[in-house]
Amino acid sequence: MRKNVLLILLFMQVTFSGLSQSASEKTVLDLSKKKFDWMVNKKYDSLEMVLDDRIKYIHSNGWIQNKKEVIDDCVSGKVVYEKIDVIDASVRLYDNSAIVTGKGKFSGLNSGTPFGLELTYTEVYIKNKGHWLLASRHANRMP
Repeated sequence: MRKNVLLILLFMQVTFSGLSQSASEKTVLDLSKKKFDWMVNKKYDSLEMVLDDRIKYIHSNGWIQNKKEVIDDCVSGKVVYEKIDVIDASVRLYDNSAIVTGKGKFSGLNSGTPFGLELTYTEVYIKNKGHWLLASRHANRMP
């Protein structure tokens, strides 16, 4: 009987700790995931609205892009994301900024050449005039 009570208490602790995510944390995580959906579904107007004008978008191969370059390469078809699966993502809030760290599987075409990568990534969001914007992104290939 005592074992059952301990198991129930442990289950409740795990359940309630998952519910402790704040509304802002959920908003940022949802936005990060939506951004990937917009890239796959070619909704570049939505993508453009979430990228800060001064973004540094650093790819796993060291390629660094600004906002215009990211959007132009997607619109032109130079980079085509066919599928992005977020495996894990978490967020930490700091005043008017948020840091998302995650892992994902990314596949598509780069200049017509297929790619499939497992990446870890860090995204820095800033809150500007009540809206979250992606200000910096860096990805690394998983070993």
